[in-house]
Amino acid sequence: MHPVRVVSLEWFFHDHVRMADDRTHVQDFFTARAADWDTRFPDDGPAYAAAVSAMDLRTGDAVLDAGCGTGRALPALRSAVGPEGTVLGADLTAAMLEAAARAGRDSDGLLCQADAARLPLRTHALDAVFAAGLIAHLPQPEQNLAELARVVRPGGLLALFHPIGRAALAARHRRTLTDDDLRAEPNLAPLLTRSGWRLDTYTDETDRFLVLAEQMG
Repeated sequence: MHPVRVVSLEWFFHDHVRMADDRTHVQDFFTARAADWDTRFPDDGPAYAAAVSAMDLRTGDAVLDAGCGTGRALPALRSAVGPEGTVLGADLTAAMLEAAARAGRDSDGLLCQADAARLPLRTHALDAVFAAGLIAHLPQPEQNLAELARVVRPGGLLALFHPIGRAALAARHRRTLTDDDLRAEPNLAPLLTRSGWRLDTYTDETDRFLVLAEQMG
């Protein structure tokens, strides 16, 4: 097992408040599922790669996988930005990061235990943020998306992704989609605007949910 590296990046990080107690339930949920997460969803790799490709990242870009989990997006992100780029994978749950390291994905990006709602990053430090499944776990979506906007440069990109669409995900969890679903375009577009993002593209298909938004500066 590869240990998760705890690295000092003083040029990149700044001091921040420790994670709030109300994140504990999220940690508990994912800690219990981390060991077999990849075996439960073994065919998602191509979907992650396609989503990263849609971001049109450039060689040398700095990108964060926010709520990276077991690091499924990290190989595609590294391929997109090249060895000159910076790839960070941040997750609230240590067990998920340990699973990412066991899978060897720590070779594609720096793993960091951090709360996506309180990122230890400088303002405008990044060119882009990739977030798979994250929005459903944000306790304060408007403030938390604004935090992602803070760390991305003006004109930078946010990708909100899930490997299946809203209807397919609802069916998986045996629930019905409702009008107040946060990821529905009529709800998400104004939320992004209030948070400092401009919605560029919205895709909600059976086999993919992908939203691309630009940091408005």
